[in-house]
Amino acid sequence: MEKSVGIIGAGISGLLACKYVLEMGFNPIVFEATNGIGGVWDHQTVKTTRLQTHKLFYQFSDFPWPSSVLEDLPDHKQVKEYIESYASHFDLRKYIKFNSKVISIDYEGVFDEEMVSWDLWSGTGEPFSPKGKWNVTVEDLDLQSTKDYQIEFVILCIGKFSDVPNIPEFPPNKGPEVFGGKVIHAMDYSAMDDASAAEFIKGKRVTVVGLQKSGLDIATECAMANGVEHPCTVIYKKAHWSFPDYLPWGVPLASLYFNRFAEFMIHKPGEGLVLSLLATVLSPLRWLRSKFVESYLKSKLRLKKYSMTPEHSFNKDFACCTLAITPDKFFDRVEEGSIVLNKSTTLCFSKDGLMIAGKTAPLETDIVILATGYRGDQKLHNIFASSTFQKYIIGSSRTRIPLYRECIHPRIPQLAIIGYSESIANLFTSEMRCRWLAHLLKGTFKLPRITEMEKDVLRWEKFMKQYQGEECYQRSSISISHIWYNDMLCKDMKCNPRRKKGFFADLFEPYGPMDYVNLNPQ
Repeated sequence: MEKSVGIIGAGISGLLACKYVLEMGFNPIVFEATNGIGGVWDHQTVKTTRLQTHKLFYQFSDFPWPSSVLEDLPDHKQVKEYIESYASHFDLRKYIKFNSKVISIDYEGVFDEEMVSWDLWSGTGEPFSPKGKWNVTVEDLDLQSTKDYQIEFVILCIGKFSDVPNIPEFPPNKGPEVFGGKVIHAMDYSAMDDASAAEFIKGKRVTVVGLQKSGLDIATECAMANGVEHPCTVIYKKAHWSFPDYLPWGVPLASLYFNRFAEFMIHKPGEGLVLSLLATVLSPLRWLRSKFVESYLKSKLRLKKYSMTPEHSFNKDFACCTLAITPDKFFDRVEEGSIVLNKSTTLCFSKDGLMIAGKTAPLETDIVILATGYRGDQKLHNIFASSTFQKYIIGSSRTRIPLYRECIHPRIPQLAIIGYSESIANLFTSEMRCRWLAHLLKGTFKLPRITEMEKDVLRWEKFMKQYQGEECYQRSSISISHIWYNDMLCKDMKCNPRRKKGFFADLFEPYGPMDYVNLNPQ
C-alpha cells in the first residue's frame, strides 16, 4: 500500500514537495487554505513588486522560464503565471484540496514519555513508523465543516511571509487604538486588488512603517499615486543595503557571491582544518569585496545625500537575506519630495498621527501601513496541537527554529518543514530540500542519531551568529553558504556535489538551479 504524505500549503515549496514525492511513488495530498496556488505570489500583491533575485537563480531546474519573459526581474504577475504553468505541466492540481484550511496536526500512537527516550528519529530512524501517525484536522471553507485525515508523514510548507503579521508593541494608550485614522498591515494592503488599493491611498497622507522589501514597494506605489501633493512618509529604524541592479561596477553580483571561491572566504560549519585556514587567509578579500559593492551602491543611489548609508556592511545584509531591490526611481521620488524619509528609534500613536523620536509635534497622517514583517515562527507553533512539539519548535526567544538540514526537527517524528530557512533564491533552495526529503522518504539514506543531528544544528547556529549577528541569525539564512549546504544535501543523496565540468568552472562560475538538473545517486 502506498504511504500517505500530507503536504500543508500549495505555495512553491508545497508544489515542489508534491512533485518530488510523487516521483518517488508516494501518495501526496496537498491542503491549501485558499483557492489558488503559489503562496504569497497568489495574493494580490503591490503592483511594483517583482522578483528580488535574478530569474536565472529563481527557476525550477526542470522547467526554465519561458523565452517570452525578457526581464531579469519579472513582476509578480509573471511569477504567478510561471508557477501556474509549472503546476499544469506536471499535473499537480489534482492532488490539491483547495479551500481546505489545516486547523491543527496531532501526532498519535506514541506517548511523549516514549518519544523522549528515543535515540533515533521517529524511534526507528525511518521516516515512517509502524506506531505513529499524524491526525490532520482540516476545515473545508466551502462546506464550513471539519474532517480528520490520518497521514503517515507530514510536510509543512506554510510559508514564512504571510498570515501572521508582526505587529510592534506600543506603550499603553499609545497604540493604534488612539489614532483617528486607519492602521493596516502590509499584508492587508497587498491582499487588495489593484483598483481597491489605488482607491484606498488616493489623495491620502500615507505613512509607511518599515523600509525593507514590502515597505519600499508600498512607498513607491503611494508616491506614484499622490505625488508631492500628498507625499508618502517612510519611518524606519535602520537603513539596509538595497540595489538597483546586479552589476556593481559592471561585475555580475553572482560572480562575486554565488560561487565556490566566494564561500572559501568564510568559515563553514563542519569544515576541516585546510578550509578553515583558507577562510582566515582570504578574509581580507571578503572585506574588500563588500567595499567594492558598497562603493557602487553609494555612488549609484546617492545614499550619502539622503542619509541612507547603512552602518553595517553589504556582507552583513547579504548574509541575513535583508537586501532588497530598489524600486525604479525610488530615490528620484525622495529627491522630488513625493517620498519623505524619517529615521526614528521610537514610535507611538496619537489621535492625529505618529510621535517619532526628536519631534515634539505628531506627524499628521491619514493612513498608517505597517510594513513590519511576519511571525513565521508563530505560524509553526500554532499548527501543532501538542504543547511539547510547540516548545520544541519555538525553543527559547534566543534560539532559531532548530532544524537539521533546515528541514527536520530531530525530536518531531514523521514530519519535515520546507521553506522556513531563507537563501539567495528560495525557490532554488526549496527544490533542493524537497529532492533531499523525497530521497529520505524513499530510503536512499538514513538520518544520524538524534544527538548527532542536534550537534549539527548547534554548529549551524554558531555559524549564523558569527556572520549574521545576534539580531538576525534567527532568520536561518544560508545565503553565504548555499553551495556548501547543497553539497551536504548531495552527499546525503549519494550524488556528486561537484556540478561543474572542470576545476576553474567549479571554483569560479556561479552555481544555480540548472547545475542540479540531474541528481542521480552514484
